[in-house]
Amino acid sequence: MTSVRRFLGLMAGAVLALASVPAGPALAQALSPAVGRPLQAAQGAARAGNTQAAIKSVDQARAAASTPAERRAVAQMAAYVHTRAGNYARAAAELEAIGAPPSQLAPLYYQARQYDKAIAAAQRSGQLTIVAQSYLQQGKAREAAAIYQKMVAQNPNNLTALQNLAGAQYKMGDKKGYIATTQRLVRLDPTPERWRLLLADMKNEPMSREAKLGLYHLMNQTGAIRTQAEVEDFAKNAIVGGQPGYAEKVVREAMAAGIMPADSPVGRKIVEAAAQRSAEALKSAPKDARSPETAMSAGNAFLGAGRFPEAAQAYAVAEKGPMADKARLFRGISVLRSGDRAQAKAIFDSLSSGPMADVASLWSLYASTRG
Repeated sequence: MTSVRRFLGLMAGAVLALASVPAGPALAQALSPAVGRPLQAAQGAARAGNTQAAIKSVDQARAAASTPAERRAVAQMAAYVHTRAGNYARAAAELEAIGAPPSQLAPLYYQARQYDKAIAAAQRSGQLTIVAQSYLQQGKAREAAAIYQKMVAQNPNNLTALQNLAGAQYKMGDKKGYIATTQRLVRLDPTPERWRLLLADMKNEPMSREAKLGLYHLMNQTGAIRTQAEVEDFAKNAIVGGQPGYAEKVVREAMAAGIMPADSPVGRKIVEAAAQRSAEALKSAPKDARSPETAMSAGNAFLGAGRFPEAAQAYAVAEKGPMADKARLFRGISVLRSGDRAQAKAIFDSLSSGPMADVASLWSLYASTRG
């Protein structure tokens, strides 16, 4: 996940800082010339990416070091060189030899994939993120989640800890916990990126066709659709789900936004097929909207055409028929698109169980964060 990649990037910078040593003249002045000069050369070579030359200079300084301070400086420079080269285990060994604190060693152990050592050092130094991420790397998602729960308890508005907790819950298969945590994240930070993190994973979960279509509507509403594959999947679900007008709309919008090429053969085919089906569906929609048995298709036709008040009325009739829960979800969407957030939220909240409940709860969350 994004938060893990960001953590690794920060970790790489941290280990370089922890293994750093005095620079340039300050380094040379603090030590005897026989030690300071080769260490200064080693630092320059390491910065230039010449690891072999840097190690050679470190070895020269090590042979000349005669005091504890000089031996410590040599070990620090060796750790710096190995860190620059990505040899984290050797960097850690150098710092171990001079009794470096666990706060310095834990990041190096983590980067060296010595996770047991990383956990032990990070627990002593209070670096809980390293503890949790090490557990994740070991496949111990439950243990990682427990650490992140502790961090969230200490700071309920810690977005990074919440995001990492959601990632751990997702990996351990705790669907209920994952949804609760990501909803909490969205309440704190209802940005398109945050919605994307929540919805892009959920769309791959098993669900009914209507629930997935409702989820795609929410992705579109929150700006969370970012790929051509998602556009095509949304459009195909809309056509099969009786909302061809929306399939045409989402493809045209994707082409205009550059998500899908304007000359995409697949896109053009979807637009042509959807436009024809939408026109046919709208012809019979006013009549179909009168009966609970056919009002669902009428609501879909009106929703696809962007005629939201008419769609809401048709879905209200359809709620008396065989597809009551599905009709209620899309009535909520239609009411929300008509501008009545309070009524829409009440409709979504009434779907507290059944196959549409999870998607309805997300729409309710969206309605509550947009007021």
